[in-house]
Amino acid sequence: MSTPREEILKQVRRWMRYGDEDLRLAKGALSLKPCPYRLAAFHAQQCAEKYLKAYLLHEDIDFAYSHNISYLLELAAEKAPWGDKLAEADRLSRFAVTLRYPGEDSRVTRSETELAISLATSVRREVRRACK
Repeated sequence: MSTPREEILKQVRRWMRYGDEDLRLAKGALSLKPCPYRLAAFHAQQCAEKYLKAYLLHEDIDFAYSHNISYLLELAAEKAPWGDKLAEADRLSRFAVTLRYPGEDSRVTRSETELAISLATSVRREVRRACK
């Protein structure tokens, strides 16, 4: 029978796996012609969000289900060794919801998408280090 900690670690790995899928999708979208940059940026945001939630689970920090990266970073800062290093990742929050629906969308450029992917990759790297 699994211990409660083993079950938590299983969930942490699952959140990370889902985040990895989002990051792969974001990167892969860059090769599409034309590229749906807003969707690639959305999946980069989703990667960061899922990795931050994995970290919060790992550290037993309660969180509300939110797409707000700033909120998740603020919760993580309590224990995160990388707190300030990832502050810029809060720029990903704009890609969470509003860019996915007509009437709420705005143009997303290739450079914004590449930055989103870079920020998500940084979040992924730091969370993976912290959750070894």
